[in-house]
Amino acid sequence: MSGELQAGDLVQFLDNKGRKYSAVLTPGKEFHSHSGFVAHDAVIGLAEGSTVHTGRGQDYVVMRQTLSEFILKMPRGAQVIYPKDIGPILMLADIAPGVRILESGVGSGALSTAMLRAGAEIVGYELREDFANRARSNVEQFLGPAALDRYQVELRDCYDGIDEVDLDRVVLDLPEPWQVVKHAQRALRPGGIFVAYTPSVVQVSQLRDALNASRFFAAETVEVLQRGWYVEGQAVRPDHRMVGHTGFLTHARLGSI
Repeated sequence: MSGELQAGDLVQFLDNKGRKYSAVLTPGKEFHSHSGFVAHDAVIGLAEGSTVHTGRGQDYVVMRQTLSEFILKMPRGAQVIYPKDIGPILMLADIAPGVRILESGVGSGALSTAMLRAGAEIVGYELREDFANRARSNVEQFLGPAALDRYQVELRDCYDGIDEVDLDRVVLDLPEPWQVVKHAQRALRPGGIFVAYTPSVVQVSQLRDALNASRFFAAETVEVLQRGWYVEGQAVRPDHRMVGHTGFLTHARLGSI
């Protein structure tokens, strides 16, 4: 990736109060705010992290969006899995280049985008065509059209079965993931990894019962909490608010027959 900002880059304009404004750098366009405007042509070619100025004297630092920032601002039709859970999912599922994944419940494509950027090859099952189209659009916007070569989304119900075989991973964001356990057993290679994101602990209990009655082993469930800290000189303390419960992450490995 070039250090210079280029046409088509997803960027953020950051003001001196920490407010962020997103844009896609497009020749001939302008970024407008209450403090004036900046021509995109004046930004294209600058080094990332440069300061630009509006005609009213407002300074903005301009930089490319990170994936985490993109996910929080991305167009969505379904609720997304947030970055605090996506990071652990990438580790629990051991996502790496060439890993073949069945993802079901692709939603708006936040998790898909993260796994594709890590080099995975994904077949997605999604019930709603509008969600599938949104997921493809978000993947293409952040990763570019070449990423779609590794991203196949089908309109179908994972509860009815999985056609793929010798998969490395099955990753689910579904209301009833226990219905997929029997299908995942047939679709995964021995040693393959199953990961499910579930908001409710009742869902976790039913899923763990299904995993315990299957060939999966070493099942674990974790919850990720995120707490920021206020740091201002000698005043250092935990933030009054934290990102608490969003969902549970349950993962397991498939044993051989």
